[in-house]
Amino acid sequence: MLAKRITPCLDVKDGRVVKGTNFLELRDAGDPVELAQRYNADGADELVFLDITASHERRDTLKKLVRDVASEIDIPFTVGGGIRSVEDVRVILRNGADKTAINTAAIENPEVITEIADVFGVQCVVVAIDAKRNYNTEPDRTIVETSEGPCWFEVYTYGGRKPMGIDALQWAKQAAELGAGELLVTSMDRDGTKVGYDNVLNKAISTTVNIPLVASGGAGEPRHFLEAFTEGKADAALAASVFHYQNYPVQVVKQYLTDVGVNVRI
Repeated sequence: MLAKRITPCLDVKDGRVVKGTNFLELRDAGDPVELAQRYNADGADELVFLDITASHERRDTLKKLVRDVASEIDIPFTVGGGIRSVEDVRVILRNGADKTAINTAAIENPEVITEIADVFGVQCVVVAIDAKRNYNTEPDRTIVETSEGPCWFEVYTYGGRKPMGIDALQWAKQAAELGAGELLVTSMDRDGTKVGYDNVLNKAISTTVNIPLVASGGAGEPRHFLEAFTEGKADAALAASVFHYQNYPVQVVKQYLTDVGVNVRI
């Protein structure tokens, strides 16, 4: 059985790591290079760097900062934000990334998933999905039952600013068919709340596709990582504030998971 992965995330705005709640009320969380060094030393399995305003501002990812972070770590490194083309991916890889995450561009031009996969391999293509519960059930939506009632999950783009009216489960399946090697699924409802991952969302997608799923949004304590793996059927769990503010360092989370029988790299 493959080891479950613990993945800190650097949400970067104006050259600093920030963290908010439900994609709003961003507050400073530190220097990206210093945090990357810490997570590399703490035993994180991977690191994700998301330039969260690049698509909204219609600009390229912060290449120098990506390069500075990459030079300080020796773990797999995923970079997203403002990536729109094969050439954008080439530039990011040349600056030290191992994988690239695409969200807005993939929604607006799904064929770019295949184009990137054909050039660099599916392992390089992470499709990020920002999803939010929508309780206004409509035809042709994948309806799931929750404790709050039936809903479907709507995809958002431009850093959570723009609802697309697209069913997240249907989009996840399409993205996998187009060549995505992995899905990074963020619950906008749980982001920054520290109440746990939306494992209804995670399980619904993970049982729909046959590629790895990285759960994101809501981690507040070690138990939440366990639930992401057992209830949400995730392959990796991404977190930010719980690590940035050292509520529970990476090694504490990993030791907890080991103690309860989850296969993680110590």
